[in-house]
Amino acid sequence: MSTAAAELPQNQEPVKADEVKADEVKPEVTINSRKLRPTGSTHFGDVDFEEEEAADIGDATWAEVGRACCVHSRMEWGKIFLGVCAAFFFLYFFLFSLELLGNSAKVLGGCTAGGIMGDNVNPVAALVIGELATALVQSSSTTTSIIVSLVGSDAVSINTGIYMIMGANIGTSVTNTIVAMGQMSDGVQLERAFAGATVHDLFNLLTVAVLFPLELISGYLYHLTKVMLPSSVADGESWSGPIKKIVSPLADRVIKANKNVIKDIATGKIENCDAYYPVICVGGIEDYKHCASSCKDDQVKEVDCGRVGLITCDKVYGCPAFFQNGATKQDDTIAGGVCLVLSLFFLLICLMGLVNVLQRGLMGMSTRIIYKATNVPGVVAIVIGAAVTLLVQSSSITTSVLTPLVGLGVIQLEQMFPLTLGANIGTTVTGLLASLVSDSVAALQVALCHLFFNITGIIIWYPIPFMRRIPLNGARELGKWTRRSKLIPPIYIIMVFFVCPLLLLGLSELFVQNKIGWTVLGTMIVLALILGIIRFAWWWRRQGGRDKFIDCLEKRGVRAAALASLPEDMEFLKGKVAQLAEHTGLPEDEVDEEKAEASEGTDEAEAEAIIAEVEENA
Repeated sequence: MSTAAAELPQNQEPVKADEVKADEVKPEVTINSRKLRPTGSTHFGDVDFEEEEAADIGDATWAEVGRACCVHSRMEWGKIFLGVCAAFFFLYFFLFSLELLGNSAKVLGGCTAGGIMGDNVNPVAALVIGELATALVQSSSTTTSIIVSLVGSDAVSINTGIYMIMGANIGTSVTNTIVAMGQMSDGVQLERAFAGATVHDLFNLLTVAVLFPLELISGYLYHLTKVMLPSSVADGESWSGPIKKIVSPLADRVIKANKNVIKDIATGKIENCDAYYPVICVGGIEDYKHCASSCKDDQVKEVDCGRVGLITCDKVYGCPAFFQNGATKQDDTIAGGVCLVLSLFFLLICLMGLVNVLQRGLMGMSTRIIYKATNVPGVVAIVIGAAVTLLVQSSSITTSVLTPLVGLGVIQLEQMFPLTLGANIGTTVTGLLASLVSDSVAALQVALCHLFFNITGIIIWYPIPFMRRIPLNGARELGKWTRRSKLIPPIYIIMVFFVCPLLLLGLSELFVQNKIGWTVLGTMIVLALILGIIRFAWWWRRQGGRDKFIDCLEKRGVRAAALASLPEDMEFLKGKVAQLAEHTGLPEDEVDEEKAEASEGTDEAEAEAIIAEVEENA
């Protein structure tokens, strides 16, 4: 039997006509397991789909891929058309949600991000500031553009800008990690999606771990890019990708962030956000001309031209729904918070819809065919990731769209990794374009540092298989931890993107105060942290700490499951007591009295006893 015949889209084995008698109709047998197929391949929707490992996936021919793609009945083509329309619908509003999330984050964190980016600080602080600013505004493109502008205007030095760029590379991966949490309803999908998201995190963290000390010691990126610089840079124009032009019209009608606030505070043009409030529209007319247009030399601010705060108006689409004439800083912050909640809600709904549509479309498709269609060479995957990111002008969008596909098993983790690396390359184009707009050689040097930072990271962690396995295995391990507790993803995000950076920022500040006492205190804290990490590693590896922690998580899971099923268990026990009373002939009033006496003060004890019994059996 041929391989193609063994893998019908309907998951049915073909039956030869001469094997069926004329007076006998043989019932169709539905095959829903790879164990029942001669080829041993797995199809989407099989009962043992989750059991297949990447190494078990066989090779398919391009002819099989072509048949699976293009050979369908009219009914199937109709379903495919409806599925594609539904997928594009959810994808559009998924991208809209990401755009709304970015605008809301800029409104909420714009003042803070601008305030922390405006000074020449020590390298560790610069690294942390770049990471925190990107995590706050949910856009590495925005952060890198501002950093390039700050260097171009001499607000910060080139070296400080390089360290900020490194931090921005770490902060950009928080978005797709949040998106991975949208698949929490399915433990297997969450494991794969979280691994697909964190492989981006680990690459950035590992690259910073290598290049940050190298840059401190040798100035590698600074000297490498300095020899490439021209004597001058011609003034250029900014460019936005086509996806932005498709999604922004709708998002900008809801809320549009004023990016000038971050830049003005960072460059020291204004001291804080209070200078932008209250919002004033000339004549009380809410449109771009009367509220947000720039004042000319002969015009008086707040009289002939308006003033906007964290939320601004668009020249084409006018003022958004959450814009308000006379608004205070608190009003804009509340509006940003409401839009942030709305964006997360829409993001979750669209993600669930997109995943559901893709699952239905892939139902019955062989994993061999999917793997053949998506298994492109690593270099090609890097180019694809860079090209897509160049079009959408956001690595966060690229990786966030790919993350659910990894969760579904459509894209393997080994393919997600080079696509992520390409997205990192593509996002550097934004900084390069910003450097051309700024008309500054120093700005171009920082933008080139961003590019060569990512290229160097790829050279270190991708070509050599042994080095490549480090981020891949780390991401797989993080994904497996989500099966033991669904609290792992939020804890990971809080610790990696906020707690640890703030701790590093605080420690670095102790060493730059030029006070012996602060320096000694900082040294003692660092030594204590190093000893604590060594002690924890010893406990984790040598004293069974890992097993104890896993056992604790499993017990918590069993306890949670027992508490969830406790009402049903109680009803079952009551039914058994009633049957026993009927069998023994015990009077009803005595049964009620005994029930009342037993229930007084014993409900909690009984629940604990049931839970203890369940844990013991587990």
